[in-house]
Amino acid sequence: MTMTTTASTSSLFVIALVFFVVTSPCLCNFGPGGGFRGGPGDLGLVPRRGFYSASCPSVEDVSRSITWSRVSANPALAAKLLRLHFHDCFVRGCDASVLLDSTKGNKAEKDASPNLSLAGFDVIDQIKSALEMKCPNTVSCADIVALAARDAVSYQFGIPMWEVRLGRRDGRVSLASEALDNLPSPFSDFATLQQSFAANGLDIPDLVALSGAHTLGVTHCVVIASRLYNFTGKGDSDPSLDHNYVKVLKSICPNPQNPNKTLPMDPVSPLKFDNQYFVAVNKKEGIFPSDAALMTDSRAALLARIYQNFPIFLAQFGQSMVNMGNIKTLTGNAGEIRKNCHFVN
Repeated sequence: MTMTTTASTSSLFVIALVFFVVTSPCLCNFGPGGGFRGGPGDLGLVPRRGFYSASCPSVEDVSRSITWSRVSANPALAAKLLRLHFHDCFVRGCDASVLLDSTKGNKAEKDASPNLSLAGFDVIDQIKSALEMKCPNTVSCADIVALAARDAVSYQFGIPMWEVRLGRRDGRVSLASEALDNLPSPFSDFATLQQSFAANGLDIPDLVALSGAHTLGVTHCVVIASRLYNFTGKGDSDPSLDHNYVKVLKSICPNPQNPNKTLPMDPVSPLKFDNQYFVAVNKKEGIFPSDAALMTDSRAALLARIYQNFPIFLAQFGQSMVNMGNIKTLTGNAGEIRKNCHFVN
């Protein structure tokens, strides 16, 4: 699939519908108790609009230009930059702690087992270097991670698909043990997922919409091998997977497992941000147990059905990215503005 930097007619139609959906009542803000939830202001002190308007007015242009150039050359980067933002925010909040390198006395988050396959660090470094030339000691690495994630997804549409409020500061602590404790597992059941998201101020619509990020990217066969070959220790397959899809997956991931073999998380369009993840989940073709878990809760299952409508999904995904980007942000005098994203000052 080839992406372009200009929105096609169909993309413009989708974008117009998204703006309609954002301003219309819908179930995209359906709360866990059946009520409606508010916006990101509910989370307390958060980044704001226009934070760099005086100190670094070109920050978004620089991020967009570099990210779009890199994603154009390597479309797989979109999934990687999106994942980097998720893995940052779920550990200590959105403070760029995932970027810090390990030191002699400390094993950092990026070296925890769930993070060993993270990528896109070089894109963040490239943006940071460009901004340091224009606006020294001004733009945080945490803000760059949030912008790059948005810009990576937005590339295929040709315009920014949600607002990124800015003003985060960078954390000084990064612990591999906290990544192990706090990152949602692809093997989690629904109750565990809900607890993890709720601990970060996110509700069921956020959980389901953000799971839709699995419409981009790949995973390794070894991660899902037990679902295919030995789910209960008796040489069986996971019954929550469609039996015909199990055959497809086994053809892609035959035993013995090749640790380097990958497969798409979205079986139709893994390089395109679309609704195909929810189509797959509703057909019992979600790759991870956590995908299948969405269908075990009536509220999440309803949303997974609704989000097959791409404009509704895209509108909620943008709002949920804003909500996630506000998790435990460091603002004011907390934290620092790193000179190099890999090291504390």
